Formats: sequence, C-alpha cells, structure tokens
Amino acid sequence: MAEPSAETDEALLDRFERAAFGYFLDHVNPENGLAADTSRPGAPASIAVVGFALSCYPVGVERGWMERDDAASRTLATLDFFWNSRQSDQPDATGYKGFYYHFLDMKTGLRVWQSELSLIDTTLLLAGALAAGVYFSADNPVEAAIRARADALYRRVDWQWARGGGVTARQGWKPESGFLHYGWEGYSEATIVYVLGLASPAHPLSDDSFGAWTETYQWENIYDYEFLYAGPLFIHLFSQAWIDFAGIRDRFMREKKSDYFENSRRAAYVQREYAWRNPHGFKGYGKDCWGITANDGPGYKTLQIDGRERRLLGYAARGVPFGPDDGTIGPCAALASLPFAPELALPALRHFCARYPGMTRDSRLPSGFNPTLPGAGPAGWVSEGYYGLDQGLLVLMIENYRSGLIWKLMRQCPYIGGGLRRAGFTGGWLS
Repeated sequence: MAEPSAETDEALLDRFERAAFGYFLDHVNPENGLAADTSRPGAPASIAVVGFALSCYPVGVERGWMERDDAASRTLATLDFFWNSRQSDQPDATGYKGFYYHFLDMKTGLRVWQSELSLIDTTLLLAGALAAGVYFSADNPVEAAIRARADALYRRVDWQWARGGGVTARQGWKPESGFLHYGWEGYSEATIVYVLGLASPAHPLSDDSFGAWTETYQWENIYDYEFLYAGPLFIHLFSQAWIDFAGIRDRFMREKKSDYFENSRRAAYVQREYAWRNPHGFKGYGKDCWGITANDGPGYKTLQIDGRERRLLGYAARGVPFGPDDGTIGPCAALASLPFAPELALPALRHFCARYPGMTRDSRLPSGFNPTLPGAGPAGWVSEGYYGLDQGLLVLMIENYRSGLIWKLMRQCPYIGGGLRRAGFTGGWLS
C-alpha cells in the first residue's frame, strides 16, 4: 500500500470506503440481518445501523466488494425478519405501529436496554429498505420479494399515531411511559422523518407538520457564515446521506436563498473555523483537524491536564461553537462532509493519516479521539472499536461524492419525491 501522501484522492477514498464497508461484513448476523451498534463484544443491534447496512450492500455490489446474489440474500433475510418480528405494545416485542425499538438483541431481535420506539432510527431503517427496493430491480423471485417487503414495511408505519396528539412528530415512545416528553425543536436529522412521514400512502403526517417544525429553526451568522444552525456536525449529514438536497428548496430555504446542501457546506466551514480558532486551547485542533459531532468520548470525569481543568464527556452530542466541547474530535463526520466540501474533507483525511498513523493504520476511522487527553500516541485517547453509524455514513457519503449512487437510487423512489413535494420542496431534480 502506498503512503497516504503519495496516494491519489481516488485511491485514498477507495481504501477508506472499502474498510468502512467491511464493518457490514464483520458485524451483521446473517440469519436475521441485524447489524451491531458497535464492534465491541456483546453490543446489541441498532436498527439505524441496519438501515445503513441495507444501503451499503448496493455500494458493495457496484464496487465489486460482494456478489449481487449475496447482497440480495442478506437484504431479503433482513426485511423478512422485520416484517415477521413481533409488533406489540408490550415491552418484550421488536416494534409497534410499524416502528421499531432503537436497540435489539442481535440473536432474538427483541428490545434491549429498555430502549425507546425510535422514529428517527426506524426512518433510517426504512430509508435503507427503500434504497434496496429500488436497487434490486431484477425480474427474479428474490429481488421481487425485496421490493414487495420494502414497500410493505414502509406502508405499515403509522406516522399519524407518532404525532402523539400534536402537529409535529415525537421523538419516540416507551410501553412503560408512553410518548417521550420532548420533540424535535430546531433543525435536526429529522428532515428525512418528515419526508417519509408525509409521503405515506396509508398513515401520513399532517400537511402542516413540516412547516410547524421549520418554525422552530434557528438561523445564525457565525464567523460570517449565514446558515441554519445545528451544533453537532452529524445533523447536517444524516438525512443527506439518502436525499440529494442540492438545488431543491422548501419555503424556509427559498426565503434564505439557500438550500440544505449549501447549508451543510457552510456548516463544514464553521466547523473548520472553530477548530482553527480553538477557543478552549485543545491539542490537535486546526484547519485540517476538525469534526465536532455526536460521538464516543473518554467518559464523564474532570481532570487536571497541563494545569487546566478539563471536563470530559462520554458518548455525547458535541457542538460548534456553543458546545459542549471537551477536545474530542469525530473524524468520521469530517470525512463524511466530502460531498459538500471536498476541499476541506480531503485535507482532513490526509492530516489524520499523516499525524495519527496508529489511529488510521486499518483504514477505518474511530468514533472519536482526544489528543488533549494523554494516551499511547499523538492521538491521545482513541475510542475502542468502531461504531456502525460512523462506518455506514462514511460508505454512503464517500460513494455519493464518487458516483452519486445512493442519491440517484433515492431519486427513483416515489416516496422520496412525493414527501419532498408535500413538504413544499420545488426546483432542481424535482422539476
């Protein structure tokens, strides 16, 4: 393998994309398609990671990393599991009202950790199912079954119920206590929830739900960048892993003369500027070392480091510029910004490789690292193992940059276009 400094951009990206794809060969139960939340021993399945897995299999086929028959077989096993799993309002089920619990036992598929019935995580699962339904278009029994299962799973979801009596979508529900006592206020990864919820042919969200949500948006001017604010970088990425927002606008973005794609580009620049300014004096931060997001951290504790008190976090949603920030960098989020700002993301990847070779030697980026916290090497503290959400996001975003594959597939999904139009999006490819 060539030194990163000598590799072309294409070779470097191919190496990291393929390594990220490998997560879904190593950490999926082939019998039911459930994908582990992390690579750590004993980790449960995350339904969102399953959605990423379903979306990554077409990438693997197109890149020659797996056979189409294998990908189709894995996909159908996954969709069959979710279709046949127990839907009930009892706490020992897999889902309810077409939604699924956030975390499931890798073998039985039953709810674990008293996790919530999660709207966003179910939506990411459905996005993967719908992507598979478009990709597997061949006239054979397995691929026909994939299309039918994906459509049936989507149609079963009761989005109306998920409003909990309100106008906007709730975050989740628990059998022990009902709907969670908070919704989504402010811009978040929920855009895709509204797109798929509005398009439902059976139980759609109300016409005014998306507009009611956007009324909670917060438009900011930070470092001379005007943009729709969300502190953690992943918020600017997750819905756009599946939906190409370049050139299409809802009412909010028409008024701002922008779009969500451009907004994510500006968010990347705000992130880099924050890291360059480094207001808290953390080690490692700089113009090529940025990515403040929701990710793993060193743990909740307060330490004296180089004469300064540092309050550290565990897995937390870190944000820019208003915090929280404990010196932990999310390299996957920086690289996943590739479609929006390749001129920032590629130098960041090369910096990670050059400055932290121990951390990147397997061509797979960790959830987080903290150079301020003394560790075994220059990266300081490094998250143990890998997170499926990170690896799936990398596969999709690198591929969208390289070929646009996932965006092209989802443009062909009638529910995506239908939901966007019902939310008020116009222009661009929707025309």
